[in-house]
Amino acid sequence: MLQGLNLNTFADLALMIFAGMAMGRLVKKIKLPNVTGYLLAGLLLGPSVLGILSADFLTAATVISDAALGFIAFSIGNEFKIAYFKRVGVTPIVIATMESLFAVVFVAAALLLAGFETPFSLVLSAIAAATAPAATIMVIKQYKARGPVTETLLSVVALDDATALIMYSVSIAIAKAITGASLSVKELVLPAMIEIFGALLAGAALGFIFLLPLKFFKKDSNRMSLIVGFIFAGLGLSKLCGFSSLLFCMAMGAIVANFSPDVNKLMDLSDKITPPIFLLFFVASGADLKISVLPSVGIAGILYVIIRVAGKMFGATLGAVICKAEKNIRKYLGPALLPQAGVAIGLSLVAGEAFPAYASQIRAIILCGTLIYELIGPAVSKMSLKKAGEIQE
Repeated sequence: MLQGLNLNTFADLALMIFAGMAMGRLVKKIKLPNVTGYLLAGLLLGPSVLGILSADFLTAATVISDAALGFIAFSIGNEFKIAYFKRVGVTPIVIATMESLFAVVFVAAALLLAGFETPFSLVLSAIAAATAPAATIMVIKQYKARGPVTETLLSVVALDDATALIMYSVSIAIAKAITGASLSVKELVLPAMIEIFGALLAGAALGFIFLLPLKFFKKDSNRMSLIVGFIFAGLGLSKLCGFSSLLFCMAMGAIVANFSPDVNKLMDLSDKITPPIFLLFFVASGADLKISVLPSVGIAGILYVIIRVAGKMFGATLGAVICKAEKNIRKYLGPALLPQAGVAIGLSLVAGEAFPAYASQIRAIILCGTLIYELIGPAVSKMSLKKAGEIQE
């Protein structure tokens, strides 16, 4: 009966929870967000330091990461209310486009000026647009941040997945053309368009289906089961169809937010389910961070880590100025866009397959960036929102 069962799995999961809680409490003493403690706990337990959590275990634990990101995307979808966009217009869309665009442009320009090959510069800069929403969402939830900067930030990180995929596809298409590859721009960009719009349409369809059983199941326990079931269904269908799981679950959440009269109760129920899932996700993410890549990143890695931040901040500020957003959004939104993780790592793998000559160097740089951004990003997000007056400790 127990054949094939890893008898240490439950012990590992328990250790992750206890270590995450303990480290979260410790970093709270020095005014850092809990998510920073979770990441540090994972880093200590993972292969880079103590090696208690093995690489094989972390590979098997990706289901936790997928589930956490599904819940996060569903929660982000709640911010896409029609009433909100009627009030703020296209501001979040413009800001998301500008911060993604200038992250790519700044990194590419810096690498080219430093003398790196054009294809390499374009491929690496293509990944700079991606922002990881998970750490930012955790900071917002922990400190109950409220206000225009928080509201805009949630929308921008939600849209970032789509803008990052578009920027990546265009950059890779240009790099392919420069190297003389036979693939056309259409052949490279079309799959990204299908991934984005397919996810949005299919996610919206599943969101409407989600509304049907809500009419018959009114108890909190039943609705919790429905939330979990539909998020898992969304994750499964997105993987089956090759769509972005973040955009899929986000679209589903947006439909629920706009068409269910009980949306606030549903989101409260979702928040009650997620704390241990999010804790495990961030501890696992911390365990997956690799200190060993730091010495191998070179000048290109240093430029990527620094210039990407400059591009994000400049683009976010420019987008806010174009849309005449209020002063706090112009000033404090950009620094909250630092975190970078899953999408960027995934794009680095795809880029490595397209350009094998650059694969190992790009992989090392993105892993190094992830290590730095994920550890300092939550603290910077907290500081930005606090300075904007939207966190009251």
